[in-house]
Amino acid sequence: MKILILGGGNSQLTAIKRAKEKGHTVVITDYYPDPPGKRVADFTEQISTFDVAGNIAVAEKYQVDGVMTLGTDQPVYTAAKVAEALGLPGFIDTETALAVTNKKVMKEILGRHGVPLAPYRLVGEGFPASQLQGLKFPVVIKPIDSQGQRGIYKLDTLNEIYTHMQDTLSYSRAVEIMVEEFYENGEITVSGWVECGRTYLLTITDRISIQSGKHLGICTSHHFPSRFISDYYEEIKQITENIVEAVGIQEGPIYFQMLIGASGVKVNEISCRVGGAHEDEFIPALTGINILDLIMEGALGQKSDLTALRRHDMRNIREKVSVELVFARPGRTARLSETDQVKKIPGVVQAGFYVEPGHQASEITNATQRVGYMIVTAASEKELKGRLHQAYDVFRMEDEAGKNLIRREFITTY
Repeated sequence: MKILILGGGNSQLTAIKRAKEKGHTVVITDYYPDPPGKRVADFTEQISTFDVAGNIAVAEKYQVDGVMTLGTDQPVYTAAKVAEALGLPGFIDTETALAVTNKKVMKEILGRHGVPLAPYRLVGEGFPASQLQGLKFPVVIKPIDSQGQRGIYKLDTLNEIYTHMQDTLSYSRAVEIMVEEFYENGEITVSGWVECGRTYLLTITDRISIQSGKHLGICTSHHFPSRFISDYYEEIKQITENIVEAVGIQEGPIYFQMLIGASGVKVNEISCRVGGAHEDEFIPALTGINILDLIMEGALGQKSDLTALRRHDMRNIREKVSVELVFARPGRTARLSETDQVKKIPGVVQAGFYVEPGHQASEITNATQRVGYMIVTAASEKELKGRLHQAYDVFRMEDEAGKNLIRREFITTY
């Protein structure tokens, strides 16, 4: 069968390889001329994953049997539009796809259904200060239709909003931005699956992030199990089910980000996709449920065996997992370590670089500046910490002078 995968980047690479393993002909579209997936896919078209008409044309050209995406937010809408236009199988309709990719629509729906949110406003250029009446500083500004933490800032004054507004708008196709009250929190991600409107939780992870200057929410790792599961599991489950009902999700993957602080759980973002922190790799390794196969089968109209999903309870899993999303200090890459050596360390499930020699690393401003990743497992937090340090000893990205540019100060264990 022929499948169109939107995106040929590192977040889609495992899916491209898996589709080939299953004997499918793979077509990818990507904004860049030479994405990593191009070396694996059968056909590549240089079309933005945001370009609905362009992707419909590609799907028609190759007469694909299905379309899918994962790892990034906005192509979820494109995939739904392509499926709708060509009568292909799909998990969600375009109305639902818009609700999970446009923060304006998303927040309006969630707010109407009583889903807990941080207070927010939508404002355009030159807005009067009165539009923010009732919001407390600091605030977070963000595009309403972007991804990768681009254009997101934590700000303390009205003048800073005016100053940063153009940059935030530059990552958006909209004429408004979202201004949201900052909520001091620990952040979690909820990965799950919906079958006939019923929600199954797969994993709840702690999303560890940093702030770089005014840039907020740059994720450096995901940890399973979340430290919040014991106290908040039932509340998280109920909110997740409420979101699924509010948005009208009937089938397929879900990936929700929530904030937990002094006022309890608040919902930050929602999407109908697999997360971009290699959930397509660590969820199968951790749970035995191959979420990537489920997505691919659904996109091609094939029936999936959901027996293991229906029996799954993450609270019975004792294994610890850290997905390290690796950044580097500024500098030009001369040499990269062999990832096979990293994978020889006990507990290292997977490791890889996103860059090649010659890459120029810069100061951290968003998630697109990650240079690699590692998935590390252990039986205890103490063992996990030791294995992480062992892995970082071997995972090297050197400049011409032999200096290791990898930043390991973001290692977090409990």
